[in-house]
This record gives sequence, structure tokens and C-alpha cells, in this order.
Amino acid sequence: MSAHVLMVQGCTSDAGKSTVVAALCRWLRRRGVRVAPFKPQNMALNSAVTIDGGEIGRAQAVQAQACGVPPHTDFNPVLLKPSSDIGAQVIVHGHAVARLDATAYHEYKRIAMDAVLASHARLCAQYDVVVVEGAGSPAEINLRANDIANMGYAEAVDCPVILVVDIDRGGSFAHIVGTLALLSESEQARVQGFVVNRFRGDIALLQPGLDWLEAHTGKPVLGVLPYLHGLCLEAEDALPRDSNAKSGARLRVAVPALPRISNHTDFDALRQHPQVECAYVGPGETPPSCDLIVLPGSKSTRADLAWLRANGWGEALARHLRYGGKVIGICGGLQMLGRAVHDPHGIEGTPGSSEGFGWLDLETTLAPRKQLRNVEGRLADALGGAAVRGYEIHCGISSGSALSRPSSVIEGGRGDGAISDDGRILATYLHGVFDAPHAQAALLRWAGLRDAEAIDVHALREASIERLADAVDIHLRHDLLERYFGLETACAP
Repeated sequence: MSAHVLMVQGCTSDAGKSTVVAALCRWLRRRGVRVAPFKPQNMALNSAVTIDGGEIGRAQAVQAQACGVPPHTDFNPVLLKPSSDIGAQVIVHGHAVARLDATAYHEYKRIAMDAVLASHARLCAQYDVVVVEGAGSPAEINLRANDIANMGYAEAVDCPVILVVDIDRGGSFAHIVGTLALLSESEQARVQGFVVNRFRGDIALLQPGLDWLEAHTGKPVLGVLPYLHGLCLEAEDALPRDSNAKSGARLRVAVPALPRISNHTDFDALRQHPQVECAYVGPGETPPSCDLIVLPGSKSTRADLAWLRANGWGEALARHLRYGGKVIGICGGLQMLGRAVHDPHGIEGTPGSSEGFGWLDLETTLAPRKQLRNVEGRLADALGGAAVRGYEIHCGISSGSALSRPSSVIEGGRGDGAISDDGRILATYLHGVFDAPHAQAALLRWAGLRDAEAIDVHALREASIERLADAVDIHLRHDLLERYFGLETACAP
């Protein structure tokens, strides 16, 4: 028997599709349903390494956690990682296959659809239910041809769709009605109903609008989900909007908001930590006084290195270290801290080399084959030897004497990263290095927070997923969900 498939599309980007899919997945898992997440096409620089050795968007990794299954490349068969405003690395079934500009990718989507349908078929054969997340909005009429992300996929597999709208932005009724108006008749018929997301206030004041919407469209409102404050969920791509200012913070961390910052979910644990204030510093902003500067990962290391210099970070790093501050470089940040970054094959753009900041005696050469692995190990003895886990996603191969003093030792005895001779600079290829509680506390103590608490960010994410499922259970119509997911028959006596 084939799985029941429901697609969650949004009236806008950031309407809450990812969280609604995660919520539905956990709600179904609670009911004993074998459920899998699916996003045909994702565009994001936050990615996760899968059990089958590929990479997918981190939002699908969170949704896999909600389902209680390990992340797999079939959950996100096509991932686009932007390297410029008009170009992206194209990853199919977990591995890079091309770097294309927008026009070339538009034509390539015919091929990409084959990968999408192959993954769809495998998931439908393995699970009872597949909950699918769309991308952006289905009403982008300029992107309708060869669409694989929204209605093009839904029409190809003949699945029902629900629309999610973010009422916190305003204009929600116009978004819903306008989206429907721009769909074809068959696509309009495919839309089963609406979910109003992120509502705050008295529902009685909203009810007349909901009644009008149902009468006007002839489609039901499945429910109104409240605005849930304090969720700890990995972002699909966009940087957090809030400043993370905390009156009781005792360690201040600054992270440059690189134009092509990748896997900024590395800093979720710091932003959740009650003793830490972690701020992103954007273009034109003066690097602030802080205890720790972290250079994050980058999809375009050489271009982002130039951006850092243009925005005064070279002088800021020198001043910060001169006055006793600490610095961490993660992945691309590690490469920037070395003497040079070489790209002879044009992996990230025009072939060539860039001078690094020179704080560590190492050089990096970008290679065509990407390193993708989940790892476990221990921090260096100088850092207390705490257990650490993380994942590697990088094309760079680094060499140099700085690596003889690694920041961690991976199982099997392989060294990772470096610690400077004066102990004030630390570099690692491990994303997620702050997620392991004891490693996180050890690194914060090294940075100057002597009595650092150990925060379990995985447990915080799990609690957030449970809150999402509770919201679905309380606020959405069970009768409609059971119909969409084929649970009426399964629950019948």
C-alpha cells in the first residue's frame, strides 16, 4: 500500500512551513504512524550530513528528528547552496553535481525532477505517511515552468495541499486569496484548506475573518496556531532576527554575518545559553567589544574573506587578540585564519588564491571532492578532553605546522583543527562543536566563562518539537488531519 502524502505550501517565504511540517510529523509519530519528511527542492546554506553520507537542508534534519528517524538524502533530494546572487551549487541525492546560474538551473529542473520522483517513490514504499514541505510560494508565476518545488511536484504525484499563512506579518487574508487566484484550476482544487500561523491575541476578534475566508473560498480553515515564543529549532537559512541581548550575560560573543555564511546553526547553542550573549555583526556595523569572536563557515570563503577585510575585521581581530580576547574559526573560518586559501579548480568561483589573516601556520586548497562525515571524538587535553561530536562539510584540505597541535582528536586518532601556540586561537572543521554539552562548557571556559553551565541544545530542540505537536493537537482539526493522512480507516473499530 502506498503512503498517504500531504504537501504543506506557504503563501510567502518564512510562513512557517518547516515548523508546521515538523509539528505534523511529531503529531503523527505520537499516534504510532511511520512518517517521513520530504522537501523536493531546498535552497539553503545550512545543511546536515545524512546517515547515507550525503547532505540535506538542516530543516529536513529537524523534521527527521520529529519523525524519530535518522536524516537521509531522500528527505531532500535537491539542495541548492547559493554561492552568489545568481548562482548556486546544485546537490542531488546528497552530492554536488554542478554549479549553475539561475537560467541554467531553470533548464536543469527537468533532470532534477527525476531525482525528486525517485526519492518520493522510495519514501512512499517505506512509510505510512510522507509530509512534504514546499519552497517559497506556489504563486511565483515566473517560476511555474518546470516547477519541482511546489505545485509542479504536487501535480506530478497527485497529492493534496494545505496553505500556511503567517498572520504576524499582516495581510494574511490577501495572501491566501491572492495565492489561490494565481493558481490554475487544477491547482486550486488541490488546495484542501488553510492553516493560520503565528497568531497572537483574542481568537474571537479573528473569527469573522475566518468565517468570511471559508465562505469566499469554499475551503476550510484547519486551525489557528499560536505564536510560540522561545522555540529552539534550527533555521532553514535566514539569520535570527533578534539581537540576543541578555542582561545577565557574562560572556559576549561576536559572529560576523558573512554574505555567504553557512551552517550558522552552529551558534544556536550559544544563543540559547543563559550566560552568553551571541550577536551577529552585519555589513557596516563596527565589530563590538567582546570576549570571543567566532569566524563561521562560508560557502564562498575567498569572497567572504575579502568582505571581512572590507568591513574592518582584519584590524578588529588584531585589536581583539592584542587585548587578550579569544578567537575561534569554524570550517571556512579555520581556513581564513591561515596564511592562504587556494582555489585552483574554481570550486567557489574564479580560480585563484587569497591571502588569509595569517594567525595560524596553515594553508588550504579547495578540492573538487567534498568531505562529508559525522564524527565523534574528544577535545584536546589542553581543553579538558571533553567528548565532542559534530559533522564535516567542506572542500578544503588544510596543511601546515599549526595542525600538529589539534583542537580535538576524532575517533581513530585523527587530529582536527588547531590551537595557536599562545592558546588564544582555536580552529576546527567540526560544525555543531557547541552542541555537545560538556564540550560546549569546556570551550566557554576556555573563552573566559569560568563557571560555564552545560546546555543540552538537542534536548531543547526536542522540547520545542513537542510544543509544536501540542499546538497541532490543540488547535488544528483532527477530523481533517485524519482524512488527509488516511487515519480514519486505521482508527476505525
